[in-house]
Amino acid sequence: MTGRPLLWLLAGYPLWWALGLGQFAYWVFAVPMALELVRRHRTVGLRVPPAFWLWALFLVWSVLGLALVPLDMPGAVPGSGGYGGAVLRVANYAVLTVLLLYVGNLTERELPTRAVVAALGALGLTTIAGGYLGMLAPRFEFTAPLELLLPGGLASDPFMRTLIHPASAQVMDIFGYDSARPKAPWEYTNVWGYMISLLLVWSAVLLIDRRSTPLWARWTLPAAVVLSVVPIVYSLNRALWAGLALSLLYAGFVALRRGRVLPVAACALVAVLALGVLALSPLADVVRARADAPHSDDGRAATNAASVAAADLSPVLGWGTTRETLGSSDSIAIGPSHDCPGCGQHVIGNAGQLWMTLIASGWVGTALFLGFFAAVAWRYRSAVTVAGQAALLTVLLLFWYMFFYVALMSPLAVTMVAVALLWRDEEPLLRRGTARTGGGPDER
Repeated sequence: MTGRPLLWLLAGYPLWWALGLGQFAYWVFAVPMALELVRRHRTVGLRVPPAFWLWALFLVWSVLGLALVPLDMPGAVPGSGGYGGAVLRVANYAVLTVLLLYVGNLTERELPTRAVVAALGALGLTTIAGGYLGMLAPRFEFTAPLELLLPGGLASDPFMRTLIHPASAQVMDIFGYDSARPKAPWEYTNVWGYMISLLLVWSAVLLIDRRSTPLWARWTLPAAVVLSVVPIVYSLNRALWAGLALSLLYAGFVALRRGRVLPVAACALVAVLALGVLALSPLADVVRARADAPHSDDGRAATNAASVAAADLSPVLGWGTTRETLGSSDSIAIGPSHDCPGCGQHVIGNAGQLWMTLIASGWVGTALFLGFFAAVAWRYRSAVTVAGQAALLTVLLLFWYMFFYVALMSPLAVTMVAVALLWRDEEPLLRRGTARTGGGPDER
């Protein structure tokens, strides 16, 4: 099967995480994907998705923005930012482009949709297991093989260590005491929240389309989905909770639009049961406590406002990368200290994909980035297959989570896979509809 690199990447991600590769696994598997694209370009040529020119321009914008990295931004710590994170970000976007074109150019025979869905479902199971690992063993961590191979200075860099050092949870003071927020097998708790939200969508595809569901999934997925409620609550990710509610509303809306009352009733039943479990269990206390403890809201608001201000100062290209605030939202004199290492000098742009894109690429670059996904969502808004509807929801969820979570790298990778499946699997249906009606999306 030509599509093995993608399946190995997704289903085997926990192994790559344990080896210390983490998001760099995408780089490794992008090599055989790129070689396959080169081979196809020489033989049959390559296709690109609708509105790909927007994404291509965004890539160009990201590269051009690197010229502004050395400049000091008003209101930011002089010298903050740097080429390390900027080049890494651009490289990740390039890798995601390879992933998008690779999946989209493979045929159903070469890369069956059911195989991709099964790999995403398997990754969902390991993410749920990672959630329980973070809850039960919050201090669990180990030195990955890749850490031993890297130079000491690079391996000990805080940002790089987060990417390559396997750990089960982020332990944070939210309620006045240490709380373990699961993150395995991902880099941050917020990434875990974004990923579990997306992977539950694809797990639902396996549960609904049982004809193509592997035997292991039929028995394990229903129980795993129910059990996922516990780490989801203990992750304390409010945006995740709202995102799951939006996903249920979307599922109900799609079913209602197609006149299918039973799925609508099922979505309502799931929502009622979930609320009932929360109300009758200790999980309700966690939800109430989180609602009463905003924790990072003020800091997020300040850095998000700083991202908008940064984009206003350089609206065309942005500043190439993120920066650090001068002091805090209260005073420029407030900064990190021995007693309060987390005070002040917060990273501008790390509170969500929207804010990161604004400061790194300006208003123009952000419009190109969002415009590509908006064009894809509009083009395939009438997706008819179960997998197509899940892929559309995956793309739409980007427009919710971009306010709260950074999508780069894994969540955006799953989103690119969804875009490729929409483009590859739904395009023939669009063409058949055009042939019947004499017009449609392909009409120029």
